[in-house]
Amino acid sequence: MKTRRFKTVVLILLALAATAELGAQRATRNAKARSGYGNTGYTTNTPAPRDTTKKRNNTATPSGYGNAGGSAYGNTGGKPGNNAAATSGQAVNQNLPIKVIKSSGSGIGDSIAPSLRNDNAIERQLVKDRTPLAYEHIREDDAVYKQRVWREIDTREKMNLPFRYAANEDNGNQRFISILYTAIQSGEVTVFNGEDDRFTTPLTKEDVAKNITGGMDTVPVVDMNGEITSYEARQRMVEPDSIYRFRLKEEWIFDKESSRMHVRILGIAPIMTQYTSSGMAVGDRILFWAYYPDLRPTLSKFEVFNGKNYAGRMSWEELFESRFFSSYITKSTLDNPFDKSLKEFVKDPLFRLLEGENIKEKIFNYEQDLWSY
Repeated sequence: MKTRRFKTVVLILLALAATAELGAQRATRNAKARSGYGNTGYTTNTPAPRDTTKKRNNTATPSGYGNAGGSAYGNTGGKPGNNAAATSGQAVNQNLPIKVIKSSGSGIGDSIAPSLRNDNAIERQLVKDRTPLAYEHIREDDAVYKQRVWREIDTREKMNLPFRYAANEDNGNQRFISILYTAIQSGEVTVFNGEDDRFTTPLTKEDVAKNITGGMDTVPVVDMNGEITSYEARQRMVEPDSIYRFRLKEEWIFDKESSRMHVRILGIAPIMTQYTSSGMAVGDRILFWAYYPDLRPTLSKFEVFNGKNYAGRMSWEELFESRFFSSYITKSTLDNPFDKSLKEFVKDPLFRLLEGENIKEKIFNYEQDLWSY
């Protein structure tokens, strides 16, 4: 009996010794991980124990828009380990690697380095000298019929893929949204608030940059110990291909002097779909309205991608005037006394497209019905 008790006591002492040894090894590994080095020749930076008597501050860091969540788009904050601490009071994981966040590279507003040699096999000067042709004058008395139409261009359609041509040339990125943004930032054109399509409220270059990129966010900088050392205000960037719809406002006018129908584009507006932090679409937002007659001189100096013949490229002004794009009608003044869009009274998307084609056919038939055979 005494021998059995002695063996039990020995086993308990061995178990306690093994537990103490494992605890010492774990403490050594944690100290090495905190120091950032694996060899013992460097002094480890073991953080001081927390003072549990103080209340933890769970107040979220404000963003550049004044949101308590941090992001201008409703996100709760940056991911720990990417040089940005979580703004909702989450602890920083010190074992994750720290990455440098780039502040550019979206394609919108990026500065393109010009070519130091002629980047073409031939001299190309005609593009720089292009000017749009003046519109044919239409007297007010001769405009016997007029309808106003709003339509949308979806650049995901095959015919509209030149709107998303992503190459960089000496005059910048060749996406259509990048061309618009470059013209605005250079002061060549003035745009207006997207909430009113009558061009009533002009926007500054800073307002346009804020609408497209999302403004500025205050991002905390975290050191290796997980302590916030400073704050940085960084410009939020968006993927340029996320802006893939453009709204046109135009008028169809029948001129009795020339006996033909004219179409004049009045404005162009890019549309961005807004999403929640969980990825759910919550609606569309018109970024701005650009007055098309003011935009024509700029569009005449940018060429449209032509996959069949790179030398036979037309200008963007020629594309719009020649109607080389696919679109669908979203609103018109034809039989619309309450000034509603088709989406407001035609809920089914298929019937909405058919109603748009019906409006197009009515405008076309007005001109055809005037002829006598």
